[in-house]
Amino acid sequence: MSAKSAISKEVFAPHDERMLAAVQVKRRTKKKIPFLATGGQGEYLTYICLSVTNKKPALVSVTKVKQFEGSSSFVRRSQWTLEQLRQVNGIDPNRDCPEFDLVFENSFDQWVASTASEKCTFFQILHNISQRYLSDKKPEFINCQSKVLGGNSILHSAADSVTSAVQKASQALNERGERLGRAEERTAEMMNSSQQFAETAHKLAMKHKC
Repeated sequence: MSAKSAISKEVFAPHDERMLAAVQVKRRTKKKIPFLATGGQGEYLTYICLSVTNKKPALVSVTKVKQFEGSSSFVRRSQWTLEQLRQVNGIDPNRDCPEFDLVFENSFDQWVASTASEKCTFFQILHNISQRYLSDKKPEFINCQSKVLGGNSILHSAADSVTSAVQKASQALNERGERLGRAEERTAEMMNSSQQFAETAHKLAMKHKC
């Protein structure tokens, strides 16, 4: 089982929550430190997760989850509601980079994702659920690439692909229908010509007998 699947099962499922996304991170500091930062309980991995409650009205949360060295379990550390998220800073809108900042009502965190692509996926889902679940007080997205905020998100791309496939299939069926229609017209013309020829031949035969 992957780490993200385990987090979903151990941390969120028992509270009747569904995990939507997770990104592995480390704190961004000026000092050069190992990816596994040290703490009071030893080394650990950190994940920033997005989750939503199964019960209505749905409540979306941003949760910091840790896994300490030597332990197979995950621990919920800090949690905020999506409404408390004020700003999402992508740092550089012109290139893929793993750095990002999250600004909440009462805290400010600077992070580095394990990869730039993982950060991009997390941002796309975060932006999508912000538009879906929040009518007002939506977080401000700054210094983010257009593919995060525009129509090139994962969900939109999937929808566009399906729509394109349906349109192509419909066009192919229409073209096939037109070809079949033309063939039916030619068959009818040939049948009419054959009938006319048979009638003419019958008349000539009768005239010859007379």
